[in-house]
Amino acid sequence: MRKMSWIRSSKGATLVVLLTLSLAVAGPATALSVSTDGVPAASQVGDSVEVTVTIEDPFVDAPDQWTLQGSTALANANWRVTVFQQGETIENGDNTYSGSSFEQPLNASRSGDTVRVEIAGDTPSINEFTYQSNETFTLYDLDRGAGNSTVDVNATSVYHYTNESRSAREAIMEAEQVINETGGTDQAREDLDNAISFYNSERFDKAINLAQSAQENAQNAQQSSQLLLYGGVVVVVLLLVGGLIYYRRANQGPDNKLQ
Repeated sequence: MRKMSWIRSSKGATLVVLLTLSLAVAGPATALSVSTDGVPAASQVGDSVEVTVTIEDPFVDAPDQWTLQGSTALANANWRVTVFQQGETIENGDNTYSGSSFEQPLNASRSGDTVRVEIAGDTPSINEFTYQSNETFTLYDLDRGAGNSTVDVNATSVYHYTNESRSAREAIMEAEQVINETGGTDQAREDLDNAISFYNSERFDKAINLAQSAQENAQNAQQSSQLLLYGGVVVVVLLLVGGLIYYRRANQGPDNKLQ
């Protein structure tokens, strides 16, 4: 990903986690054409994030004058807003801001046809852990303000995690999958529920242990059921073979050497 020299470097590269968690993206509610670059699927708390949002034809189906408003939950956030006309930066069209939000007036008379918003900062800490709904933060939220009205332009939220919460979530997800596949047991489901409760209370070691216990319980129950099934099949086969042997012997006449 291209580094933005105007923003200080932070703790590391953005981490994309293996979890199949969907990125919550709110598409533009206006007629503006919006594209993004660098949006991570997930990010570890403290990792640096750098994203570019490009708005094409900002005055199509829009007032001749409006204010681009942006906000983010990134820590130590910095913004760079550049207005272009046919690929060239217009006069006074390059502005930087710091903090969680910014506002920049836009005017059609200055003939800008593209607005590029670059955002950089650190992935924020997690206020509340909730397994049932992925922990997300607002990467950016862009709005169009004109007069007393505000219209959504584009917004994106991203899943964030710590090493401990990721390990616990993965352990619970694996246990859920095994229980769903095998049908589980009452004990396995109870352990799973308790693991989720410990996750929500940030006791991740306990959550991992109980999730592993739930998974092992479900797997052991499945293996026991399979052994019973296989044992039953063997008994049936032996009975059939024994019955066949008895039938053949019972229907065989005595040997008669005179015949």
